[in-house]
Amino acid sequence: MKTDVIIVSSRGERMEQALREVDKVCAYKGLTAKQSLHLRLLTEETMSMMRSITGETEGQFWIEDEDGTYELHLKVNTRLNTEKREQLLKTSRSGKNESARGLMGKLRDFFDRNADDDALALPGLMHYMDDGMLGHSMEYEWSMIDYVSNLKTQVAKDDQEALKAWDELEKSVVSHVADDIKVSIKGREVEMIIVKKLA
Repeated sequence: MKTDVIIVSSRGERMEQALREVDKVCAYKGLTAKQSLHLRLLTEETMSMMRSITGETEGQFWIEDEDGTYELHLKVNTRLNTEKREQLLKTSRSGKNESARGLMGKLRDFFDRNADDDALALPGLMHYMDDGMLGHSMEYEWSMIDYVSNLKTQVAKDDQEALKAWDELEKSVVSHVADDIKVSIKGREVEMIIVKKLA
């Protein structure tokens, strides 16, 4: 089953409609109070991230489910290029992206990037493809499962940056509730899928 696609905005428009859509899915599927709470919490985190995406933009939000696995989709066509983002960062006191902390902060970074940026520097990227047919037809994919696996390997080596990242991950509500988070970048289009298994 796939719900209607709701156009949400970084200005907060139609986010309540997205939450109502989740409530309808939970009621229709007969989910328990705890299961419904998990889906709503993940949707609220997704909408919170949408609010904090740099620049004014809109995204498509919908839910899919099959055999008790629910996917929350957020697809955004990014508009912020490297130059504009650097101008915005210069206005902050530290000159750094203060929001890029913790798991959700790192996910926000995906929405600030596109194929012209240094997306390969993002931690835990799974694949990089260039089919050579469209010049800039590059794709990047990231999965929380692989990110956690890579992080565990680095933590075992007593890597200090990995230890900090692990601490941030442990504090993340989303990492404890979601079964996986997948992000793909195709040119300027970024899609995040939060996976929750309720079967």
